[in-house]
Amino acid sequence: MRVPFLVQGRGGGSDVVLLHAWGESMGVFDHLRPLLPESIRVFAFDQRGQGDADKPLTGYGLTELAEDTVAFMDEVRLESAVLIGSSSGGYLAQQVAVDHPERVAGLVLVGSPRSLRKRPPFADEVEELTDPIDPQWVRDSLQWFRFEADVPSWFLEDRVRDGVRMPARAWTGVLTGLMTAVPPTEAGTIDTPTLILWGARDELLPRGEQVALTEAIAGSRLKIHEEAAHLLLWEQPEWVANAISQFIRER
Repeated sequence: MRVPFLVQGRGGGSDVVLLHAWGESMGVFDHLRPLLPESIRVFAFDQRGQGDADKPLTGYGLTELAEDTVAFMDEVRLESAVLIGSSSGGYLAQQVAVDHPERVAGLVLVGSPRSLRKRPPFADEVEELTDPIDPQWVRDSLQWFRFEADVPSWFLEDRVRDGVRMPARAWTGVLTGLMTAVPPTEAGTIDTPTLILWGARDELLPRGEQVALTEAIAGSRLKIHEEAAHLLLWEQPEWVANAISQFIRER
C-alpha cells in the first residue's frame, strides 16, 4: 500500500512519528511542525484511506492501522520513535505501544481517548454517507466540536479538503474500527514514558476519562490547558509544541 509522507529536521535528538486523527491527513500538523526544534526528526504520513494514501476496500480496524504504522517505520528505517497522536491518532498510538512496545520510545497523547466503545452521536450520520463526499457536509461536521480559540480559516479549509478526499468506506470503516476495538489499555500494558495533553473545556473527553487514562499507563503525566477544548492541536499548537519539546528534552 502506498502512503505519502514527509520528513522534517536534521535529527541528532529524537525521532517522532505524527499520527493524525480520523478524517484528517498529515496536513493537520502543518502549524505544529514549524514550532518543533530542528534537533527533532519528524515523520508524518497519511493513514490508509485518508489524505492521499491508497484507499482499499478493507483494512480499517485499529490493529490493522497499528500494523500500517509499524510498516511505515520499517520502510523509513526507524527502529523506534516517540509517537505523537492527536485525538483518535492517540488511540492508534496506544495500540502500537501495546502490540509493538519495542518500537515505541515514548507517547504524547493530545486530546486522546481511553476508550471509544461508546457510540458517538454522529455515528448514524456517518454511516449514511455516500460518494462523492459533499464538501458542505464536511464543513458542517466541524461543528461537532467546540472551539475555544480562533483557528485560521486556511487550516479549516484544509480539513474540509481532507474530508472530501476520503471515500465513504473510509469514513465508516475507520470509525467502526475505532468503536469495535478493545481499548488498548484494556488489551495490554503500556509502560513507555507517556505525556497526556488535554483541554479542560473538552466536552467529548471528560476529565474523569483523562484521569483514568493517566492511571492506566504507569508513570504517565497529565498536562492540562485550562482554556482549550477537544481540538487542542488545532487551537493551541504553540502550547502543544512546547509540551512536546520539554517531554523530549526530559527523556
